[in-house]
Amino acid sequence: MTDVEGLDPSDPAAAGDGADDDRRRFLQRASRSTAGLFAAGFAGGLTAHGVGHAFASEGTDHAATYESTHGPAGLRIYDAAAPGGSPFQIVGGAPTAANAVYGHGAQSPMGVTADHLDALTIAPPRDGKAAGTLREYAFDVIERSVEIGAGIVAEQWTYNGSAPGPIIRATVGDRLRIRVRNLTPHAHNLHLHGRHHVSMDGWEPIPPGSEFTYEVTAGPVGLFPYHCHTSPLAEHIGRGLYGAMIIDPVEPREQAHEIVLLLSGWDLDGDGRNEYWTYNGMAGFFMRHPIKVPVGDLVRVHLLNMVEYDPLASFHLHAETFDVFRSGATTPSEHTDTVTLSQGERAIVEFRLPEPGRYMFHPHQHHMADGGAMGWFAAV
Repeated sequence: MTDVEGLDPSDPAAAGDGADDDRRRFLQRASRSTAGLFAAGFAGGLTAHGVGHAFASEGTDHAATYESTHGPAGLRIYDAAAPGGSPFQIVGGAPTAANAVYGHGAQSPMGVTADHLDALTIAPPRDGKAAGTLREYAFDVIERSVEIGAGIVAEQWTYNGSAPGPIIRATVGDRLRIRVRNLTPHAHNLHLHGRHHVSMDGWEPIPPGSEFTYEVTAGPVGLFPYHCHTSPLAEHIGRGLYGAMIIDPVEPREQAHEIVLLLSGWDLDGDGRNEYWTYNGMAGFFMRHPIKVPVGDLVRVHLLNMVEYDPLASFHLHAETFDVFRSGATTPSEHTDTVTLSQGERAIVEFRLPEPGRYMFHPHQHHMADGGAMGWFAAV
């Protein structure tokens, strides 16, 4: 991911692309010099918290290999701002046993740059316009073949070529005008969650080659999904026709670094069961490219669960807790480290990361994490 406000992208200690070449070279060396190491480690119950022990347990040669490359053995992967050099970064490398220690088998496509998902991840800022402003959007429904992970291709139905679609942001009371053109051979439409006139509810199909313009008044305050509502609904959502809509209060919330994380599932063989899960449309992306935020600053994450076929999902943050604003309310309802969301449900979570390092996040449905929905916040 490119620099979030307040970060210096030239800082070699910031987690991200800067260590990609070193990481690949290290993995190549490690794979040659530590044959059998990770198989033995897993057999002995190795977890991510025992990587230093894993090298030591196989003998001093392995520990020496690690130490000569990256300094003293230990959990330096969490030291995102280690002075004097880059941290030990196995995550994001080749899909080897070494990488599996820290995450999952589903990797992001090689060659995808850190800014690839910025438009879907960094929430557009409030623009300060008066309430009642007319905000116009144009959505084209397009079919695409998209590599959602390394060697994993999904046949997507999309708004404007991406799944999720563009982030809509408005202030309560603004007027939204959204023109939808259906450029596919299937009927589609656009259904907005929230409050609006029933004639704009978006359940009526837009035939192939046709268009429709939805006009609504933004409200109430909160975080809402939008999605296609054409039958069979599960297929239309499961193929990628969804997105996030943020409706702000007139009085702004506290200033924060604002992130959008939309969780979705991918049933690639049509059996009604997902094989992969992604944040913002790409498996493993935030493992390879952590979301960088300044230490101590307020972080606001807009969470949406748009997973079909799995009735529940959750969001768990390691090493820190957060306030939960259900459906994007203006007052928190609880303080926790895990929030559970049913299909179509959403929440805003707010937190501060007090120390430099990497803070993992993922659903606590671990098959989803293993299938691509895992990432890091890097406090720098």
